Amino acid sequence: MALSYRGVCRGASLILLYGKRPVGVKASLWTPRLASTKSRHYSPSQARSGIGRSVVSGLKWANEKYERFLQRRFPRFYVIYHTFMRGFRLLFQDGKEVRRIVSRMLSERIEHQNLPYRDMEKIRQVRKDLIKAIPLVILSIPPFANYVVFILMYLYPRQLLIRHFWTPQQLVEFRGVYHAQRAQHHWAIVKGMESTSTSVQDTRLKSRLTELCSKVRSGVHPVVSDVHAVRTLFSGPPLGIKRMYADQMRHLCALLFLTPRLPGFWIGRRLNSHAFELMQLDRAIVRLGLHQLNDTELREACYVRGLNPDRLSSGQCREWLTQWLQFSTHLKGTQCNSMLLLWCIITR
Repeated sequence: MALSYRGVCRGASLILLYGKRPVGVKASLWTPRLASTKSRHYSPSQARSGIGRSVVSGLKWANEKYERFLQRRFPRFYVIYHTFMRGFRLLFQDGKEVRRIVSRMLSERIEHQNLPYRDMEKIRQVRKDLIKAIPLVILSIPPFANYVVFILMYLYPRQLLIRHFWTPQQLVEFRGVYHAQRAQHHWAIVKGMESTSTSVQDTRLKSRLTELCSKVRSGVHPVVSDVHAVRTLFSGPPLGIKRMYADQMRHLCALLFLTPRLPGFWIGRRLNSHAFELMQLDRAIVRLGLHQLNDTELREACYVRGLNPDRLSSGQCREWLTQWLQFSTHLKGTQCNSMLLLWCIITR
């Protein structure tokens, strides 16, 4: 006997209300079953991290797609864009690295001169980059001024940008330009030394200083003993920093890429502090070992000390830096020796 629609619905209702099955209704026709589901609970931190990962992955995908579009449609602009993005990443990494070094110095009470060479060089480079970048950041503060600054950065990358935002070709080119500007002051420095030699009372020191200037003018690199022979002249007049004319100190500023547009007493203090820092770097290289420097670090060390390494092999740069360290490590941290080190930049 077939069951009617009304009977089936009534039987189902009785089962739900009383838990009993009426007579005539088979179990196979209606077996109510409630599926057990476990509720999942997410903490706010897990939810935020999940949303953050989704946003980051989406931005990464959009950025990769945008870079492929630029590389395909605007290859020249892509080179500029890629250089800027790489520069920001390198600058951020340097900032984190300097923060780590400073924290370690404070926690372990390490003095600056006792730092490893790479940490000391990193602090020097970042400080130099910040001094160059701060004026550009200040100019971009007014509304809509950043667009003008971007155009100026594109037109004058050497003057306005730091090394992180240069292409490898620009790095070689600009380093050659800066070295040529530095070399323009060599003649004035040597000429000043020759004119100063006339006021030296000691005949032996006077002849050695004149011979040293003649070697430099002829393009011959003096040996270490030639420079050590005249080191006493830098402890007082006429070549001591406190007895030097302001014009001579301004020419020496070009050797370290310092601005000469400052009062004379301030220039003397800056020259002395930078020369003393160079001596500390030399001692850090000796502690590390010259053979531990890679090719980039080796060439950068030579460039800071007055040599343009772009046309030299790694072996020639290493030999030159070895001779420099032989001279520098025998000097002590006094004003006399720091000024002697500056004069040595043009004689090496």
